[in-house]
Amino acid sequence: MAILIFFGSVAFVLYILVGYPLLLDFLARHYTWPVKKRAIEPFVTVILPVHNGARWIAAKLDSILKLDYPRHLFDILVVSDGSDDSTGEIVRRYQGVRLLELPRGGKARAINAALAVASGEVLLFTDVRQLLDPACLRHLLANLGDPEVGVVTGEIRWLKTSSAEEADISAYLRVEHWLRERLSQIDSLLGVAGALYAIRRELARPLPPDTPLDDVCIALGPFFAGHRVVLEKLAVAFDVSNPLHGEFRRKVRTIAGLYQTLYAYPALLGPSNRMWLHFVSHKLGRVLLPFFLGAAAISAFWLPSPWSRLALAGQAGVYLLAAVDFLVPQSFPLKRLTSAARTFIAMMAAAVCGLFVSFVPPRTLWKPSA
Repeated sequence: MAILIFFGSVAFVLYILVGYPLLLDFLARHYTWPVKKRAIEPFVTVILPVHNGARWIAAKLDSILKLDYPRHLFDILVVSDGSDDSTGEIVRRYQGVRLLELPRGGKARAINAALAVASGEVLLFTDVRQLLDPACLRHLLANLGDPEVGVVTGEIRWLKTSSAEEADISAYLRVEHWLRERLSQIDSLLGVAGALYAIRRELARPLPPDTPLDDVCIALGPFFAGHRVVLEKLAVAFDVSNPLHGEFRRKVRTIAGLYQTLYAYPALLGPSNRMWLHFVSHKLGRVLLPFFLGAAAISAFWLPSPWSRLALAGQAGVYLLAAVDFLVPQSFPLKRLTSAARTFIAMMAAAVCGLFVSFVPPRTLWKPSA
């Protein structure tokens, strides 16, 4: 039994980390579903939910106003969710920008309030910290020129910084972008980048008030209705990557949200999900990864010698590399291995923490950006 558990767990880990990316790459090369792009100019409502965003709101509004799109064809709606800083005061300085001030209720409630008053044929959602490339809106709308596309998300481009820790986490984020690009090529994403996405107004439905992952749930309705959710790489928002502790917190929130989303949308695990294999492999599989790693480690104690020692030494080696990463200089060649190991272990720890945080009210997880 120990041998079966060990090799079954190892097979699962290898599939999630190596086998599935190879399968996804093969499918993206041979079964691409191109988007039939067409230039369109609908009226757009730009929706910006924010909680205590005074530090970034002026630069954000400036970047929205610089969009390469006729000014009379878009309006801007800022939804302040219980902000107690100078967010509202700054927004009022901008003529033609609507401000909706609400008591603290969380991001999903802020989005629902925006949906009730938005007038655009297309809704462009964005977050307060990331600056928008002027051409991003036109690139997003070109995808909506394809009637099969219901939601289109942009790409977050990470600016280079002098922080070594931020550079380390960027490698992990690049892998995420690689996977998302290929999912979009074969059909759809099961979620969008909350900092930049556009949706047809008739497809945008109010979210459950305590929705933890608005950028996942808002895309599920159009997806299950038969529309595509795609990525447009030319539509760009600019950001700096989180240091590892910041990415850890984001990952915990995301995974907690995944558990709650599964409870709200059990169809994700059913036959109506045409991306079932990819959801299980890309989303659910990586959430379960630390538990299979734990099963492999425990069952290794009952393997015959010398396989037991080899298996335990292999896992211990990864943990040791992660532990010494703080001591390894950035210029040392071993740093590539130690930083990768530390990032991997941090993400596995986040998956475990996300299980327990899933019982926390989602509105408490939406906090001001660092």
